[in-house]
Amino acid sequence: MPHKSIINRYGKKNVETAQRLIDAYDIVMRLEEGEWVGHALEYPEAIGVGKTVQQCMDETRKSLLIGVASMLQDGLTPPIPARQGVRSEQVNLRLTPEEKAVLESRSRTKGFRGIADYVRSSALEKA
Repeated sequence: MPHKSIINRYGKKNVETAQRLIDAYDIVMRLEEGEWVGHALEYPEAIGVGKTVQQCMDETRKSLLIGVASMLQDGLTPPIPARQGVRSEQVNLRLTPEEKAVLESRSRTKGFRGIADYVRSSALEKA
């Protein structure tokens, strides 16, 4: 449940709508100088920082909630969840068992749902 001050500032309806949207956002986290930094693929300007992955996730989601609720209050259209995009193309990648284990570990550590999301994000980031 969002903090009362957020509901008071942006309105219950805007906060509820924002919450539904950000629940579907893809959050990416990385370790930088001893702290976890997170953002949503859909809204990279809303950043959260924490000493632990959970603290980072909580701060990122709070930042997203405020950002999206603010957009709604101002009559703007917030970003749609990336998951709603239709991905119709597939790329197959062969890995050694060791490479797969490394990618699985890194994808979990960085908060991805799986290897495919991690590889896609990493590849597009460097493209």
